Amino acid sequence: MSASLKPGLAGNRDPFAAYICDENALDVLRPVVIELGWQPEKCNKGGLRNAIQSLSVSASPNILMVDLSESGDPLNDINALAEVCEPGTVVIAIGQVNDVRLYRDLLASGIHDYLLKPLSAGMLRDSLNQAQAVFMAPRGGEEEGVKHHVSTAVIGTRGGVGASTIVTSLAWIFSSEKRMPTALLDLDVHFGTGALTLDLEPGRGLTDAIDNPSRIDGLFIERAMIRANDNLAILSAEAPINQPLMTDGSAFMQLQEEFKHTFEMTVLDMPRNMMINFPHLLNDVNVVVLATEMSLASARDTIRILSWLKNNAPHSQVVIVANKVQPGVAEISKTDFEASIERKIDVMVPFDQKAAANAAKLGKTFVDANNGSKATAAIKQLSAQVIGAGDENIAGAGNGGGAKKSLLGNLDLKSLLAKKKDTRVKEPVQ
Repeated sequence: MSASLKPGLAGNRDPFAAYICDENALDVLRPVVIELGWQPEKCNKGGLRNAIQSLSVSASPNILMVDLSESGDPLNDINALAEVCEPGTVVIAIGQVNDVRLYRDLLASGIHDYLLKPLSAGMLRDSLNQAQAVFMAPRGGEEEGVKHHVSTAVIGTRGGVGASTIVTSLAWIFSSEKRMPTALLDLDVHFGTGALTLDLEPGRGLTDAIDNPSRIDGLFIERAMIRANDNLAILSAEAPINQPLMTDGSAFMQLQEEFKHTFEMTVLDMPRNMMINFPHLLNDVNVVVLATEMSLASARDTIRILSWLKNNAPHSQVVIVANKVQPGVAEISKTDFEASIERKIDVMVPFDQKAAANAAKLGKTFVDANNGSKATAAIKQLSAQVIGAGDENIAGAGNGGGAKKSLLGNLDLKSLLAKKKDTRVKEPVQ
């Protein structure tokens, strides 16, 4: 493919032009073009061959959209387009053929994106915004400004510690406040609450991926993921509970690989059993957020999981967050907990049942529904630590979480139990 379709330096050219075959598509495209501040007159009637004819005698735009619907040989015609396009043009193709092989061949030829008809305003807006980002991205030699992809896995030491609440809140902060394109992957295939928390239907995307890992590519990601906001897409499932999970984990690995090319942040809701059954899922994870509570059982399992991470994911930075903290009520004090796990707790999130109920009623994430709460402030502190830890990890400063000595620890259960009895805490150990 000619280098003409690769990003390069722009001259004095139009920001956008389109060559579309049918009026219905033009009617959807023009309002989006106006919204982006471009001239609707640049949306021309006529497809790919019209574009070739026009661009052979005029300057190429920064972003070019071409319709392949009337093309008998799209790849050959795209190559002809490359001959008349100036360096730097970012090309988006649209068409009616839903074929993964064609999609891959078009991307390999230098096309930025391929959109399937019928078009929607949201689809066009997302693609054109991404095209603008590609056009404005630093070229070779300007890599300092390029943002890296950070993958974060949130693991709960026990059921009910609020790991899923942390997952959805982090994803919302990254996407809405930090404006980072973010993917949320809920690996609890049967009982996940990621979509439910965001008041969305999970769809069949994740179950389809598990059943057909070979189908997973950029086009599959675009079609299968559910949009929660402009920068957040979620992939989850509510698989029938009479159907056991039958997978070798390859689908999850492939999904993570595709996320790296599409998003800046990936947040994984990773149940403990998934971590144990598919340890390779952490191969590309930069940060592990270990969610715990101040209980005897959580102290024990924090030690065990930290030890497991040291052996199976030494490249990942570990951030420990104590959730639902109630001063004076905890089974174990913060001092004893930290002494047991042989490292500091990074973030303490206070217990706020009223705020949690409010979020559930509104169908929003905890931090979105309760912007002024102390718990939200703590989770925002956690998000900053995750971003910082991810940047350090990518820069080669990963140290497996910075734990002191052996993470196997020497948890003296008898001593902690004795302290627990002395404080007369009557709640049973969970």
